[in-house]
Amino acid sequence: MAPPSVPVPPPAYGGTETVLDTLARALQAAGHDVLLATTGDASCPVPRTWCIERAAGVGVGGTDVELRHAVHAHQAAREWDADIVHDHTMLGALLGPALASAPVVTTNHGPFDVPALSALFAAIADQVHIIAISADQASAAGTIPIAATIHHGVDLDRFPPGAGGGGYALFLGRMHPDKGVHIAARVARMAEVPLLIAAKKQEPHEVEYFDAQVRPLLTSEVRYVGEVSNDDKAELLGDAMCLLNPIQWSEPFGMVMIEAMATGTPVVATPFGSVPEIVTDARTGYLRTDERDLARAVLASTSLDREQCRAEVQARFSAERMAADHLDLYQRLMLRRDDVVGAA
Repeated sequence: MAPPSVPVPPPAYGGTETVLDTLARALQAAGHDVLLATTGDASCPVPRTWCIERAAGVGVGGTDVELRHAVHAHQAAREWDADIVHDHTMLGALLGPALASAPVVTTNHGPFDVPALSALFAAIADQVHIIAISADQASAAGTIPIAATIHHGVDLDRFPPGAGGGGYALFLGRMHPDKGVHIAARVARMAEVPLLIAAKKQEPHEVEYFDAQVRPLLTSEVRYVGEVSNDDKAELLGDAMCLLNPIQWSEPFGMVMIEAMATGTPVVATPFGSVPEIVTDARTGYLRTDERDLARAVLASTSLDREQCRAEVQARFSAERMAADHLDLYQRLMLRRDDVVGAA
């Protein structure tokens, strides 16, 4: 069950939808039947069901759209006789205990320490099995039980190796102060290295932040190139000398980092949230907090082994590994259900 706000896969920015596309395809490739509840404009190549023709858009439609989508998804799962329901929405997980005829798993793609999210997960935890996406994220769950911690994975075929010959550092993500776009601009100027900023900038708060804190730092060498498609993203990452990712919050998981490393591009980042679980300092990137140290790390990143960066993703963050970890959990939960039914 995907959120109804963005198609699967997303045409541009959309971390959750990218993960769902990768997971659904990997589960199908492993020999399992998959039904994806999404929107009518999705193109993920697995069987799909929908009641909403076009994705509503981030922050559009409110709870009415998600409620309609979630009810349809649960009804479709019952008719399809699903063995397991994996929900990636908020309302879908809340409705799961009432509507689902199979075990329900939900992935928290956000932080546990947001009061609204922690209240929701605490309320459903005795009936819905909760997946965390990093150890750092799970550490903030408190008394909320975590069924499994599963890192995201990436389809390496979609991110071929690049030589890093573009001569620029790259920021890729969303235009938000938590993402540290203004810090990336300052660091690149300090290092005297060209920076391309490829970032989603659609919502009013994103535009306000850009105008106030990022635009004044732009030069002929520090350029905003807009939001990019998935195909353009892979090319930009492969040509970059490094991904510059100075996040300023405890991000649960940064997909862009494993996408960069898949192309062979090392990551220069601040060591917050899940970052130390993903990037190995002085091996697949550099983790620094001070801006001058980040600037030095940008310059030093060209000495890192790009083949090692890709090998790390193959070993730890492949789509196949992500699917296998999910299947282990699904099977455990199905066996547990069978034991309960048998005992009854």
